[in-house]
Amino acid sequence: MMDNIKLTKDIYYIGKVDDRDVPFHRLILTKGTTYNSYFLDTEKPTVIDTVDMIYGREFVENLSKLTNLEKIKYIVVNHTEPDHSGAMAGLCIKAKNATIVCSEIAVNELKELYKLHNREFLVVKDGDTLDIGGKTLLFKMTPYLHTAETMITYCVEDKILFPCDIFSTHVATFDLFDNLAKEDITDDFIGYYNAIIAPHRNYVKILMEAIKDLDIKMIAPSHGYILTQDIDKYINIYKDMSVIDLNGKKASIVYSTMRNSTKSIANLIKTELENANMEVSLFNANKDDINEILKAIESSDVVLFGSSTRYGDMIGSIENVLKELKEKDLEGKIAGAFGSYGWSGESIEIIQEYLNDTNMNVLNTSNIIKNTGMTEVEFPIRVKFSLNEDSSKEVIKAVEYIKTVIK
Repeated sequence: MMDNIKLTKDIYYIGKVDDRDVPFHRLILTKGTTYNSYFLDTEKPTVIDTVDMIYGREFVENLSKLTNLEKIKYIVVNHTEPDHSGAMAGLCIKAKNATIVCSEIAVNELKELYKLHNREFLVVKDGDTLDIGGKTLLFKMTPYLHTAETMITYCVEDKILFPCDIFSTHVATFDLFDNLAKEDITDDFIGYYNAIIAPHRNYVKILMEAIKDLDIKMIAPSHGYILTQDIDKYINIYKDMSVIDLNGKKASIVYSTMRNSTKSIANLIKTELENANMEVSLFNANKDDINEILKAIESSDVVLFGSSTRYGDMIGSIENVLKELKEKDLEGKIAGAFGSYGWSGESIEIIQEYLNDTNMNVLNTSNIIKNTGMTEVEFPIRVKFSLNEDSSKEVIKAVEYIKTVIK
């Protein structure tokens, strides 16, 4: 653990430099990383994020040299993943009077992770502020960057943004400030974005909206360098790399419907893809020529098949199209299944089986979880009976994910 480093008056770095080859999200961080935590020594002493759980005891011991832990009033948790919240169990034993500040979703996660069921929580919403005695913290919700409960914290008086994983770098540096770096950190900054943020880049627009009116003089993330110069440069890297413009990309949607419920799903998917400037061809397998459908599929970047379920099976002529796919070279194309159903929705799973027999990149929940950690997006897309407000949101969420994986 490093000696406590002052960011500005009354704000200290209290994190840990991990200079190992660090296993992280199925990667090996050959440059190591840091787990950045911050202590605000105000009238109501406040900790913002902690460190990885393997360094929890060391973290608590180090912090106890800086302050009386029983006097800590607030512990802010921007993101519950254990590389940032991992010291919570040990810290909360010592910081007996601290209130835990977090988003609503984070409450149960922290309770279950660290047995904090009897602790006091302060749930903050987007735009809420907290007076910590001489400083004001502003909270903004930034969901899915890179998990659902994520938020960012801004110190109004010092103009410092504490964004947890956002704007981070994976570098084990003892020269924590970017102006002390011995080399340009841009490649490391972009590398972190590509590894962690890129799969969620459609949510960066929420981040940009959250910070657009903030006067940010310093960004103090939870990994790597603290940014003190060229702040706009780093913000604009996120902004520019997160633009999704699929102009020139093509999609084919093939469906078979019984009472127009599956047709409605197909139309919603079409609209959402067209909003990203994709060219979308929509086919009713029962009415359109199979040769035209197959021709469109061969020229598409994304191919989606949907069917209603009747007596445990697909309906209409869509199976005739699916049978043709196995013999075609469709490598590189993204494929997915969708449909409406009343009981079990077997037709959707049958479509998925046909797609799995091709050489396309077939969307499925398991791979999404493994690649992004997101449990909120599901493939195949299954809608019970007809689209409603909730199921429409789920379909849109799925299409947003499709947009992020189109090459």
